[in-house]
Amino acid sequence: MSDVPDTGAAGLLPLPALYQRLLAQAIRHTTIFEGRTLVWHTWGGRRPGRLPLVMLHGGSGSWTHWIRNIDALLAQGYELWLPDLPGFGDSDPPALGADADAMLAPLHAGMAQLDLLPCQLMGFSFGGMTAAMLTAAYPQAAERLVLVGAPAMGVVPEKQFSLKGWRHLSDPAEQLEMHRYNLGALMLWDAAKIDEQALALHQHNVLRDRLPRRRLANTDILAQSLPQIACPVAAIYGAYDALYKSYMPALEHQYRAVTPHLQAFVRLPDSGHWVQYEQPEAFMAALLPLLSS
Repeated sequence: MSDVPDTGAAGLLPLPALYQRLLAQAIRHTTIFEGRTLVWHTWGGRRPGRLPLVMLHGGSGSWTHWIRNIDALLAQGYELWLPDLPGFGDSDPPALGADADAMLAPLHAGMAQLDLLPCQLMGFSFGGMTAAMLTAAYPQAAERLVLVGAPAMGVVPEKQFSLKGWRHLSDPAEQLEMHRYNLGALMLWDAAKIDEQALALHQHNVLRDRLPRRRLANTDILAQSLPQIACPVAAIYGAYDALYKSYMPALEHQYRAVTPHLQAFVRLPDSGHWVQYEQPEAFMAALLPLLSS
């Protein structure tokens, strides 16, 4: 698959200049597992004494979920490795299965092929859940785990948000309004942040989601995985994360109850689920001490 979706297709917004620049600066790698291709983008170089930073994006996403953080991390000297998770972005779906549990072996194999073991591992939303499952399954893979807006902690009795369907709509303008609504319902707390860049990234990402029946995010699989993890774990959430809403205190309590090596639980004000996009400066201020401690 191509890095850049067909921006000439009807109704597709052009991808932003920041995307085009970062893509031009990246080195693209592919790894193979069970005949399926996993696509990685990397920036920066290895430094003595510093582990690579592997960053997993969220559901229905791609590496662009981290687009507003890459420059800041490079300025701090990190070597970044951002895969498109199996079934998202440019990566093939897993050979067997259609949820996070089917991604663990392909990711671990890819990390081994690219000499990324061990690493510092960070995951956003679905990617955070996946990162924790990966660390529990392969204890030597990561020396630090950072979870951002991760689901599946088992503290929410019912789903806290609802999204609107858009695939059945033939009018591109109507589709775009559904994307705008969904960004506000789940991803971004501040409606002013739902700009053309956020819309374009979201639109291109959801069009390439080939795993529509994922269910693990609605379980407590993250809470089950955390007790098995021996490395330091940190969690960062937007204070108004739509996954949790009024259950944020229960979420923090659950982390402290089940995470043997919890380094920090951070709630960032004035931000929602996609916290690293909505408040990139505050996110970096919280993240950097966690990575360097």
